[in-house]
Amino acid sequence: MLVTQQPVFRKFWHAVMPLTELAHGPKPFRLLGEDIVLFIDGTGQPAALRDRCCHRTAKLSKGWCVDGEGQACGSGALQCGYHGWTYDRSGQVVRIPQYEPDRKISPDYKTTAYHCTARYGYAWVALEDPIADIPAIPEFEDAGYRTIFQFYEEWQTSPMRALENSFDNSHFSFVHRATFGVAASPKPSKYELVENESGFYAETVIEATNPVKFHAISGVTDPITTRHMRNAYFLPFSRRLDIEYPSGVRHIIINCFTPIDDGRMQLCQWLFRNDTEADCAAQMLIDFDDAVTREDKDILESTDPDALVDTRRRGVEYSMESDRPGMLIRKHLMQLLARHGEAEVHRGMGRAVIPIANAMAVPMAVSTPEAA
Repeated sequence: MLVTQQPVFRKFWHAVMPLTELAHGPKPFRLLGEDIVLFIDGTGQPAALRDRCCHRTAKLSKGWCVDGEGQACGSGALQCGYHGWTYDRSGQVVRIPQYEPDRKISPDYKTTAYHCTARYGYAWVALEDPIADIPAIPEFEDAGYRTIFQFYEEWQTSPMRALENSFDNSHFSFVHRATFGVAASPKPSKYELVENESGFYAETVIEATNPVKFHAISGVTDPITTRHMRNAYFLPFSRRLDIEYPSGVRHIIINCFTPIDDGRMQLCQWLFRNDTEADCAAQMLIDFDDAVTREDKDILESTDPDALVDTRRRGVEYSMESDRPGMLIRKHLMQLLARHGEAEVHRGMGRAVIPIANAMAVPMAVSTPEAA
C-alpha cells in the first residue's frame, strides 16, 4: 500500500513532533508526502501550515516567529525568511514589511493551514477534517505513572510493516535473540483477540529472558520470566503495548507510526511505568528499549515498505497462523478504505484500479494460514 495515495489517511490525527522541538522556532516535516511547517503561535499552541510562502514559494520553515511588532521571538506569527511576509495560524498573511502600515492586505494572500493541536507532549496534525479523535493515553496524566519520552526518529519502512511487527510474537526468538527473545521457544504464544470499532485488543503471555542487567526493568530475578502482554491497535497507525511482569511492574509503550511518505515513517514512542526513578532509572529503560528497537528497525528496513493490504492479491506475500493480528490490521484498513470509496493503491498500478464494488466485498476471514 502506498499511503500517500490513500486520501482517507489525511483525515486522521498523526503525531508529528515533540513540542520541545518547536521551542526555538519553526520546524519542517513531511506528512503523507506533504511538506508542512510547524510553529508555536502567540497563544502558545502549535500550528501547521503548508511549507510554501505564497509570495515567491520559499519554504516558510526557513523563517522565524515574530511578535505583533514584527520582532523575532520564540512564538508568534510565522515570518518568511525571504521577504518577511508574515502568517498567522490560519495561513493568512497578516503583515508585509514592504507595505505601509495602513495598507490593506488582500485576503487572497494566504497559504494552506492544517488542523494542529497539542496532546501528550506532541504536536498532532490532520491534513483534512479529522474523522476520529487522537487515541486516549490515560497514563499521561495519572500520578501513578511516570512518562518517559523515548524515541522520535525516521525509519526507512512503512507504518504497516511496523504495525504488523509490533503484534508479531513469532519473530522474538530470532530478531530479539540478543535481548529478550528465548531462542529455545520459537513457537509463538497465542493471542486472544477482540475487535472493536477503532481496531482490536490482543492479549497473551510470553516467556522472556531476564539476565541480571534486566532485573531492575522487570522487577524480578528469575532467569526467564513472563510478560503479560495487553496489545491494542488503533486505526490507522497506532498501537498500545501494556507489558505486566510478575512483580506487578507495568511497562506501557505507546507507538505512533507516522507516515512521512511511501518509503519512510516517523517512530514516535512514549513509555509509562508504575515504578519510580529509584526503582529503575529512566536512562536504563531508554537503553533497554533502544536495544530492542534497533533490532526491529534493522530487520524492518530490509522489508519492502509497499506492504500488501488487500489479501486478494495472491502470491505477493504468504502468511501463517501467528500472523493473525497482522491480517486483522489489514482487514480493518481495507474496511476503512472501502467505507471511503477507496481501494488499496500499490506500486505499479494507477489510483484505485480495483472496482469499488469488489473492495466492499473484502473477505473478512483471517484465520487461514494462506490468507495472504
